[in-house]
Amino acid sequence: MNPQTLSFTAMMLAPVLIALIFFRYRHLQTKARYHALVQIAEKGVDLPTALFTDAQANFSERRRGLVLIAAGLGIMAMMVSLPFRIDGEQSIASLWGIGLLPLVTGLGYLASWGLNQRSETHR
Repeated sequence: MNPQTLSFTAMMLAPVLIALIFFRYRHLQTKARYHALVQIAEKGVDLPTALFTDAQANFSERRRGLVLIAAGLGIMAMMVSLPFRIDGEQSIASLWGIGLLPLVTGLGYLASWGLNQRSETHR
């Protein structure tokens, strides 16, 4: 395997690996939380409904939107700055549009958060 291809593959798989580690951590954290809640419920203690909601649910859309916008801009900047070529012809820089997907998705989350904030103030 060509060293350039190997480095490109490793660079593309690194964010996927980081995301998998993050999602596994969140899954184990949620699993442990619900396991603790089941143990408390088995003892006969009444559980308040506040324990079942996520504490950061109110800011999740804003945070998710900002993270996706930053990820989209980062992907776009990375693609533009890479000196590699695909099959010796086309430059990797021509793939900058891949970053538009998370960028526009993040803008959608921010718009949703803004609309939710505006509707909550009018109640």
